[in-house]
Amino acid sequence: MNGPPSDLAELIQGHKAAWDRFVHRYAGLILSAVRRVVGSEGEIDDVVQDVFVRLCKDDYRLLKQFDPARAGLSTWLTIVARSAARDAIRRRRLTTQAIDVTPEAAFAVQPPSFERLQIPEGLLSPRQHLVVKLLYQRDLEVADVARFLDIDPQTVRSTHHKAMLKLRAHFSALDEEHRG
Repeated sequence: MNGPPSDLAELIQGHKAAWDRFVHRYAGLILSAVRRVVGSEGEIDDVVQDVFVRLCKDDYRLLKQFDPARAGLSTWLTIVARSAARDAIRRRRLTTQAIDVTPEAAFAVQPPSFERLQIPEGLLSPRQHLVVKLLYQRDLEVADVARFLDIDPQTVRSTHHKAMLKLRAHFSALDEEHRG
């Protein structure tokens, strides 16, 4: 039941019709693989959606790893789906265990703070300032910022990292001044 390689090539290039055909063709297979592992009806749809997100995330990075010489597409997708299902079960166990042993006071919600961090003028480069603003004030994901700025997601992550280093250094120095 393997799709022709040209279908995958179109899919990876971002053709919506190819994605729609792919989802229509393999959704049942993925649903079946997830259902066998998860068992909990309430969680199955979320895990199936997670499988499709994994396949197209980071410019179809996972889907690009499919090697028809090693396995058929149906077999490979079943493995990916089962892996996602096992990850979901592990996350559920960890969350349940952590909640069971955590004191109730740890779940108390602090009232929101409406103070905004004031970044001194000139501390960050204009790009660093914009990336920080988009990530934290606009609450965008790295991929969204990359598309918005028309740069590579790794550039966004690197710019963010450098900005955080500058901010930590600056505010650590301020903290030392107040203590001393």
